Parts: sequence; structure tokens; C-alpha cells
Amino acid sequence: MQPEVEAPVVQLLDKILSEAVRLKASDIHFEVFGDGFKVRCRVDGVIRDLASPPEELFSPLISRIKVLANLDVAETRVPQDGRIQTAINGRFLDFRVSTLPTITGESVVLRILDKQSIEVDITQLGIWEEDLHIYQSILNFPNGVVLVTGPTGSGKTTTLYSFLRELNTVDRKLMTVEDPVEYDLPGVVQIPINPKIGLDFARVLRTMLRQDPDIIMVGEIRDEETAEISIHAALTGHLVFSTLHTNNAPGAVTRMMDMGIEPYLITATFRAVIAQRLVRRICQNCIEVYRPNPLEVEAFSLTEEEISEVRFFKGSGCDECNHTGYKGRLGIFEVMPMTTDLAMLVLDRVSTEGLRQKAKEQGMVTLREDGLRKARAGMTTLEEVLRETQM
Repeated sequence: MQPEVEAPVVQLLDKILSEAVRLKASDIHFEVFGDGFKVRCRVDGVIRDLASPPEELFSPLISRIKVLANLDVAETRVPQDGRIQTAINGRFLDFRVSTLPTITGESVVLRILDKQSIEVDITQLGIWEEDLHIYQSILNFPNGVVLVTGPTGSGKTTTLYSFLRELNTVDRKLMTVEDPVEYDLPGVVQIPINPKIGLDFARVLRTMLRQDPDIIMVGEIRDEETAEISIHAALTGHLVFSTLHTNNAPGAVTRMMDMGIEPYLITATFRAVIAQRLVRRICQNCIEVYRPNPLEVEAFSLTEEEISEVRFFKGSGCDECNHTGYKGRLGIFEVMPMTTDLAMLVLDRVSTEGLRQKAKEQGMVTLREDGLRKARAGMTTLEEVLRETQM
């Protein structure tokens, strides 16, 4: 990189990173299209544009990122992954870097790893106060499997880390296997997988069980082998936390059976399944009362009495929330403890819908119902809940 180009590029990248951190973005996207170059970031789960740099700085900007992440600057034909550690606005942050070749050039995405975002206890996750005792009882199990489900970006890692922080006491040994290890948890033994050398979830788990842990976190159950070892760990006295990609809590049971896990093993080890999503919080600086539209009335089965007696809220948009009406996010949850009645249905291989109906009969609050009560409390909007719970 030429000296006359290097200084502006350094300043430009610093400015982009600083702006993204100021906006509390989770990711920064550097994308090349046929008609130019775009810089965008994801804030509260939604992509927004940042000011695009001059065209002559496109290539030097990407090169600068690759240099900082210790990637091969000359290699543009294959994906690369790296990491940047730097101070931004007085805070030391990590950025996970991913490059991907496209037909118009390299696409680069930086995931902002802010340790403050995962340093929360379970009372700060957005769990309804009256439901906290359910989660506390789950954490008190001496052994078994607890699954957290939801799509990518739904806050599963934050939830699991908050559980581990709660359980991380001097008389317990905690171990995790993750892909990759994004945040350092003091007092917890964390192992990253490395498929290139055959170090996958299953192989690490087998060895981990010889390390005498009390509590194990598996970043994700992806296959039958990992599922079987996790269940074996639970049967031999360990408390195992992990994640699955399913739409709701009952769907995790069906997914495990689809992997080849026998129903009797599921009923013997499963303690609870938690499904979650992240919804945007209403900006409290511009919050206002509004009347739900016909689509929302129908989706939530609202009666005229409810509409007239219960106030619903939204944000009108202001400088504090960048005129979006939202600022920050919170979780909405669906927790399904494995009861005796549900276990009998699992043994009979009842469908996901059958499990869901029985769980609701036993008091399970669904994702949409949890979102509705949080909308009624002025925490989020009906529109947000509807967006995240379309099934």
C-alpha cells in the first residue's frame, strides 16, 4: 500500500469501526457490487447503510482489514477467517473477520465481539419476572440435557453464557466446546473445534468426559454422534447445555429423533428445552400509544375489549434511536420442561404439534404469547413480535 493511500485508509477504517461501535452494531459488512462498494452494519438485528468510502479506497480498505486480521492479502480466491483486536472509543474489542470471494470482488464481514454484551445474568435476559423460578429450577438440576433453540442471531450464546456464569462456582468444574470460542469466560475451560485436523465436537466431547467436568456446554448439536455423546454425558451424571436450530421448543425433541436418538434416551435425559428470539425494544425517549392495525388484531386474536382496555405502544422515532423507534433488544422465550406426561408422548413418538398442545395445556407460554405480554408492558411492539414469530 502506498504511503499516500495508507493514512486515509487507516483513518477511514477507524472511523467506520468507531461509528459501528457507537451504533452498537453486531456486524459490519463490506460488500462489492457491480455498481459500487457498500459499507453496512447490523443494528438491533436490522441492516442499515453507513457512508460508503470513495471508490479508489475500496481495495486498500479490504487489504487493511486483512493485514490487521493476519490474513493473506494476495489471496482472493478462497474464503479466509481471522481476528482483529483493537481499542475503539476507549474500549478494547475483538472483531471476527470473514472474507468470501464473489463474482464482483471480496465480501468481508466483521463480527463485533463485545464482552459487555454477554456479561449478563439471567435476570437481564428479558425473562418475564414471574417465570424466573422456572429457569432457576432448570439450573438446579444435578444432571441432564438442557437445550436452547432458535435461528442464528437469536441470542442463544448469550443465554447459555448467562447460565454458565450463574453456575460457575468454586466447587464446580465447567467446560465448553465451541465453534469458535468468541468470548473468554473466566474460570471456565473452553475448547475451540478445528475440523481441518479432525477436532470436531464429538472428538472433543469424548476427551472432555475424561477431564472430570461437572457441567458441559456444547456449542451446537449438529449430528447423531454429538447428540449421542451429549446424552451419554447426561446419563453419567453431567449437566449438559447445548443448542439446536428449531423453530420452537417441542421441535427440538422431534429433531433429536430425526437424528436417530431413541425416545427413551430423550425422556431419560432431557430436563427442558428453551426456544428464544430477539425483538427490538421500543425507544423510551419517543414511546407513544397507538391502536393495533387489523393485521395485528387478527394475528394476536385481540378482542375489541382488549384493544380498548389495554394500551399498546410504539416509538415515533427520534435522534436518540436514529429515527427507528427502537433502541436495544430483549429476548422472548418459550420454555418446555420435560414432564411425565410429555415423556409418555415422546415414547409414543407423538408429532411436534402434539407435544406443543400438551405443553400448552400444562402452562407453557409460547414465543408469541410471551411477546404479546411484553408488548402490553410497553417493552416492544406487536409488529416486532409478529416479525420474529412467523411460523
